[in-house]
Amino acid sequence: MQFPESWLREFCNPPLSTQALADTLTMAGLEVEETRPVAPPFSGVVVGEIRVAEQHPNADRLRVCQVDVGGPQLLSIVCGAPNARVGIRVPCAVVGAELPPGEDGKPFRIKVGKLRGVQSHGMLCSARELGLSQDHGGLLELAADAPLGQDIRAHLQLEDTLFTLKLTPNLGHALSVHGVARELAALTGAPLKTPQFPQAATAIADRLPVRIEAPDLCGRFSGRVVRHVNPRAQTPEWMVQRLARCGQRSVAPLVDISNYVMFELGRPSHIFDLDKIEGGLAVRWGKPGETLKLLNGNTVTVDETVGVIADERALESLAGIMGGDATAVDEGTRDIFIEAAFWWPEAIAGRSRRYNFATDAGHRFERGVDPEHTIEHIERITELVLAICGTPETVCGPIDDQQPRMPAPTPVTLRVARASKVIGMPLSQAQCADALERLGLAVRAREGVIEVTPPSYRFDLRLEEDLIEEVARIIGYQKLPTEAPLGRIAPRLRPESRRSRYAVRREMAALGYQETINFSFVQERWEQELAGNGAPIRLLNPIASQMSVMRSSLLGSLMQVLRSNLDRKAARVRVFEVGRVFLRDASVPDSDTSVQGYAQPVRIAALAYGSSAPLQWGGKERLVDFFDAKGDVQALLAPLQPDFEAAEHPAMHPGRCARVLLGGRPMGFVGELHPRWRQSWGLPHAPMLFELDFDAVRQHPVPVFHPVGRLQHVERDIAIVVKEGISHAQIMQAARGALAGGLLRSCVLFDVFRPQPGSTGAAIAADEKSLAIRLTLESSQATLTDADIDTAVQQILQALAQHTGARLR
Repeated sequence: MQFPESWLREFCNPPLSTQALADTLTMAGLEVEETRPVAPPFSGVVVGEIRVAEQHPNADRLRVCQVDVGGPQLLSIVCGAPNARVGIRVPCAVVGAELPPGEDGKPFRIKVGKLRGVQSHGMLCSARELGLSQDHGGLLELAADAPLGQDIRAHLQLEDTLFTLKLTPNLGHALSVHGVARELAALTGAPLKTPQFPQAATAIADRLPVRIEAPDLCGRFSGRVVRHVNPRAQTPEWMVQRLARCGQRSVAPLVDISNYVMFELGRPSHIFDLDKIEGGLAVRWGKPGETLKLLNGNTVTVDETVGVIADERALESLAGIMGGDATAVDEGTRDIFIEAAFWWPEAIAGRSRRYNFATDAGHRFERGVDPEHTIEHIERITELVLAICGTPETVCGPIDDQQPRMPAPTPVTLRVARASKVIGMPLSQAQCADALERLGLAVRAREGVIEVTPPSYRFDLRLEEDLIEEVARIIGYQKLPTEAPLGRIAPRLRPESRRSRYAVRREMAALGYQETINFSFVQERWEQELAGNGAPIRLLNPIASQMSVMRSSLLGSLMQVLRSNLDRKAARVRVFEVGRVFLRDASVPDSDTSVQGYAQPVRIAALAYGSSAPLQWGGKERLVDFFDAKGDVQALLAPLQPDFEAAEHPAMHPGRCARVLLGGRPMGFVGELHPRWRQSWGLPHAPMLFELDFDAVRQHPVPVFHPVGRLQHVERDIAIVVKEGISHAQIMQAARGALAGGLLRSCVLFDVFRPQPGSTGAAIAADEKSLAIRLTLESSQATLTDADIDTAVQQILQALAQHTGARLR
């Protein structure tokens, strides 16, 4: 909100400098974002009147003007402005004046000069040349009664400062000059000038019928008929000036009056052209499909959640937001209806944003506007209408005031001990009561407790914490002690058997992956296709229509990252993410770290696409495959040894997907993207994916000392034949189980042989395969003999035959 300092000081004028005034407001929570002078520095510019304007003898577009600046002689000044004419009063820079700096940053000094052979003893100025605006269409025309020779800075009150306040949503009561003055009076103790609202004489009994059909939209509606006004009257210069300094341009006198009272008292109002209203007005909720052309030229369609004012024919305005074009006042207006209402904040909040615009009225009503003073504010508007647009025939009707549902004040209790604890300094009951009374609050004190009944304009005072904040503001934040908080510090040590999140991320980076961070809300299609989730958790208010559900898998986010990189011609992509997923789980309780009914586990997922290694000369380029991803999972989990079993996953190839198990417990999946999704995403090659439970990945065994073997180990190779359906995991489990805690040091598969299709006479059937396994045997007690070795190998073969049906080849 922007306003001039001089207007604020008319209501409250404490003995403070401009900077001290700004600091006082800022430290009280009314942040002064900027202060700047109304006009840049200049001097030697006075009010002058053009007495003679003759054509320049040597230039078609110049005039030689004789200007009266209140001195003994007229000044001869050459001027090229199109509106330079006899009789107008304009700013005149006399010889020796300094105008605001130009583009070079240097002040412009006025000297006697010649223009096309004619001497010029000064300069007639536009608003742009004085730095008052960007208007350069002609001279700045002043009022006809402007005193000749008066310094233009004094005449236009340019020794003023513009304040720009950045107010939080709970400070709706300060969205006016009087509201800020009320706060300033409470902060400084300076007297507050209360505006007077004299009642206008009523000469007619005319009333406009108004029917309030939605008390949950409008709690109070007041209005008055005024007849025979002059809409062509000139808005006074003082009002135009104040509106401009509030950032509002002058439109027409009736509109200017409504805007002026809004900035002055915080009361948005509307003035209807009475003759354009059919019958009476109805205040109600909109109906689906109804349309309204607004004052800004937009045509909007309303529904049953948008408040409107309508006559018997059509909609006339959006309630509390903007008036309609059909009943707007114009130069032909003769009779008007002045409206001031109280709209419930929750009925106005967010409505204008649906139509992609914002208004000063909506900004105030959605924060709360005082419902108690609609009549007084109509009297203020009427006073200005009579003074500016009144004619000898102007007459006023009585004020029609309807109050179907006024807000009831709810007392709020403040505990002095609680306030002292929250604020962090000792406070007495008298201090708290005094601070609240200075704000104009009704206070009733008991032992250690203060009960406050908020005034009608303080919609933000609902909780004890609100009153504590008011006490702290008035006492002064700068007076709070700067003591370091004291608290019990209990170190939380991570178990040695659990890796940190950063260690896992560093391990992924060491494997050649780059970390990404993505939104937790994703497209619903990703959930259905890549996670098989037909009932995802939906967002009530998504930031975008395509990001409407919470993710239950990280794979969709990584696929989107891949697609974005491929669009930018990336040939090799390796990315990972550590993040939460969101699942429905009725067993989850409500706590400070969880939401009832929803599980939020952390997972780690990765995607590898393109060549398996960066381009280099020493080997042929090869696309990444399932075993590359599997190897990365094994490296990530090392020294733990995960197991892999064939499985299916909605996002992965049905024949190239494995479930990852750690200690027999599933912890995720690894595999190749399903061909269907590869085609729908338009990918030249299939990426490899894995997604694991992050808590399981963080497991890390505590190192245990094992002495280096002093005796020589022995290696034996065996070739066995098994059925095609026997997995590598089954073979390894059977072999290790045969010599559990015995001589077997390692068991490694190093060759797989399958017969060629159609071959005959082979010892291996078509549904069988041959596996070559290297056994490493070692004893810490004695050197192994041939008998020990043969016995161990036979035990392994017997176990393989028993558990997998293997036979020695």
